[in-house]
Amino acid sequence: MKQSRTDDIIEARMRPGAITRDGLLGADRRKLRDILDADDAAVRRLGLSHAAIAARMRDLRDAGARGLGEPIRVDDTYEIRVDAVRGRLPCPFGHPGLFDKEFTDVLHVRSGERITFSRLNIHLVEAHGFYEGLGAPFRQDPERLARVLGLI
Repeated sequence: MKQSRTDDIIEARMRPGAITRDGLLGADRRKLRDILDADDAAVRRLGLSHAAIAARMRDLRDAGARGLGEPIRVDDTYEIRVDAVRGRLPCPFGHPGLFDKEFTDVLHVRSGERITFSRLNIHLVEAHGFYEGLGAPFRQDPERLARVLGLI
């Protein structure tokens, strides 16, 4: 699909220094529309939806939050730590509201794989199917994310 003027504006908000120091696109040279299309295709190949992935992220975040900043075990499968820093971030797509700078670190105990995501990541996946650009600090590869979350 061709990138729109709106996509160009959103993409500009994702560049380093606009919303976050490092930006949301990383070293990815693709247009925003191409990033969205590629990740959407990856999620569909897995037989999943962005909503299902975001719901699982939120469930693990909520479970980890019970640790009050300390790592806790969840279902003998995960070690989860939720930590917050000062500040809030806006949605680069223009949704109203701000998202606390809170990070969820999930270790899949059996596989040793680890993912880290933010509240903004959950929103971006659920509302926009956006997993960030290649090389971005909080890029979530859909297949790896789904595997660590236990969805595949």
